[in-house]
Amino acid sequence: MKKKLLIVESPAKIKTIKKFLGNDFKIMSTIGHIKDLPKKDLGVTINGSIEIDYVVMNDKDKVIADICRAASTSDQIFLAPDPDREGEIIAWHIGQEIERVIKDKDKIKRITFNEITKPAILEAIANPFEIDIKKVSAQQARRVLDRWVGYEVSPILWKKLKKGLSAGRVQSVALRMICEREEAILNFKPEEYWSVTGDFKHPSGKIIAPLTHISKKKIDLKNKEQTDKVVKEIKKNDFAIADIKDKKRSKNPLPPFMTSTLQQAAFNKLGFTVKKTMTLAQKLYEGMSLGDPSTPVALITYMRTDSKRVSDTALKQVRSYVSKHFDKNYVPSKANVYTKGGKKTQDAHEAIRPIDVNITPSLVKQHLTRDAARLYELIWKRFVACQMTPAQYAQRQVVIQGGKYTFKATGSTLIFDGFLKVYKAEDQSDKDNQKVVLPGNIKIKDSVDLAKITPKQHFTQPPPKYSEGSLVKEMEKEGIGRPSTYAAILNTIETRKYVIRDKKKRFTPTELGFAVTNMLKENLPKIMDIKFTALMEEDLDLIAKGKMTRDDLLREFYGAFKKDLEKFLGEDGKKKKAIMTDVECPECKEHKLAVRFGKTGEFLGCAGFPECKYTCNFERYEDGKIRCVETEGPKELEEKCPKCDSNLREVIGKFGPFIACSGYPDCKYIKKNIASFKCPLDKTGDVVEKKWRGGSLWGCSNYPKCKFAIFGDIEEIECPKCKKYPFLVKKVNAKGEVTLLCYDKACGYKEKK
Repeated sequence: MKKKLLIVESPAKIKTIKKFLGNDFKIMSTIGHIKDLPKKDLGVTINGSIEIDYVVMNDKDKVIADICRAASTSDQIFLAPDPDREGEIIAWHIGQEIERVIKDKDKIKRITFNEITKPAILEAIANPFEIDIKKVSAQQARRVLDRWVGYEVSPILWKKLKKGLSAGRVQSVALRMICEREEAILNFKPEEYWSVTGDFKHPSGKIIAPLTHISKKKIDLKNKEQTDKVVKEIKKNDFAIADIKDKKRSKNPLPPFMTSTLQQAAFNKLGFTVKKTMTLAQKLYEGMSLGDPSTPVALITYMRTDSKRVSDTALKQVRSYVSKHFDKNYVPSKANVYTKGGKKTQDAHEAIRPIDVNITPSLVKQHLTRDAARLYELIWKRFVACQMTPAQYAQRQVVIQGGKYTFKATGSTLIFDGFLKVYKAEDQSDKDNQKVVLPGNIKIKDSVDLAKITPKQHFTQPPPKYSEGSLVKEMEKEGIGRPSTYAAILNTIETRKYVIRDKKKRFTPTELGFAVTNMLKENLPKIMDIKFTALMEEDLDLIAKGKMTRDDLLREFYGAFKKDLEKFLGEDGKKKKAIMTDVECPECKEHKLAVRFGKTGEFLGCAGFPECKYTCNFERYEDGKIRCVETEGPKELEEKCPKCDSNLREVIGKFGPFIACSGYPDCKYIKKNIASFKCPLDKTGDVVEKKWRGGSLWGCSNYPKCKFAIFGDIEEIECPKCKKYPFLVKKVNAKGEVTLLCYDKACGYKEKK
């Protein structure tokens, strides 16, 4: 029997694929990338050509050795990492390692599949190909560009602002977009305007209509005086129906999801972060248990795509499903086809869709986690709807005229639900379904009585802060980065404390974020230019298509970049740059205060330091001005220290408030939150709350001997189902909803608070 080796990128796929292939196949995983640029060196050398120094990543020596050992005794080797540029370079790297241990290089072939189904995998194995070196080159170009910007710009930021900062070719442009939106909000000057609405009586019913035109010109009422004058004149007129327009309007379904639109919809409808959406989508793609853990089922196609294309097989299946479960009126005469998405689209894969439309959301709901089931339902409904007929609305517009004043009322009634049928009650919130009922028995020239006139004051609103969903939409529109990288980018700018989120999960740049952005805009204008970054993405696509070489792109970029870098570092490269404000130092009254960045965060310090050592915390108010904020000192408590009998006090530390002895540094006692029960693993240690950079956790006091830990919070309530543990794990989602779960996953108890 021939021995065949199939190598995938993620170990989660192994079980799903194994059930499709016979015993002559061995399936192994690279567990992601196996090689990368070195951590401590640049790893890129420009000589006649551009040389890239790859090193084996941490803990991957054994992975490579095991795969090579299996490859040495195999008759055929199929490299099957993901069907994108990252997957291509993983295949290239592991292929290079395998070539060292086998004589016949023709044994090694590349295969890809967009869905993990038996037909797709068997077809891929039957049609192998060589590694696409153009795709490899495009990935290398992206990685080198990102390394140059990150590796060479970040150290300058450390010297000029503070240690631990980072810059990124796409990351810094995304941050710029957030900062510029915040500046637009701070600089926004609201303008007053007024609207006027009339309530008209007709024998057949009431008509509520806004004033739209005066003397055939669109209304432009700026203040109360102007509006009051118009209202007074309106009351003097007699009104009649001047025109009635009846028409039908169609609303077409949206196209199936691609990566960016899935991220936006999951954020807007489910409250999922981009990172959470991609993590769940990865699991749905790789396969999840639908009852039998030994045979996971892949539920969706590949989730990293910018294509709206759907295979003929999938189109036939979904049209058959709609015909069977709805009605022939819901099936269009021919399949709905959606455009690829513009010149930036790579179209390497299909749109994101369910692999089998007959696996409905109700079928998977009982087997998947709540969030995985909700994401699957979102994808399933969008796909089914995209191959249904449009919704039909009867629309009526009534024009009411009185002298030079024109009022218009528009009503819309759903007369055929079409694709909305698949959404049922969910889409009742759709604005098109909010019926504005107009009387049916009216005709032109009918008189109407003005029963009420209502003027209303309004103010123009500033542009909204970016949320994850709206930022992803804008980045996609501008061609910045790729949807597959958005999760990492958003995570980085938040981790670096360049931005914070408000209660509505919208981004607000910190002073550090503003400082980094302004410094990079001033000194490295090219890499901070949105259009330049978008053009770079197009150039990477050209490399993948073989229309541009990797080295030509990199040499052209680095030539200009190096000059900007040298200028940026300058003679004062090691001097920290203060961000000056117009706030006078209240202590010396000779210098202005400057924003500085320390280990514990941002603060204001006198520009006359070290002669004047005044510092204070600060806030930036809605008008954009910075003001000092007095901070309370440690609050002394009545409770005594158990070690030295001094009073305890509440102190604000690096990771938040804590209670410690007021006798510090002589007494270093810190009060700990201790649960009322002993560690459930070793039965002897206390369960103690600990603070760390990533949040908080409850762990055993006997650590590291005992590794018991719960990341997050707990509630000391015995599990009502299994009664095994005297506590429940407390989880809070992005919307602030609290869920209590049993620590024992086998129990599965869960309740919402």
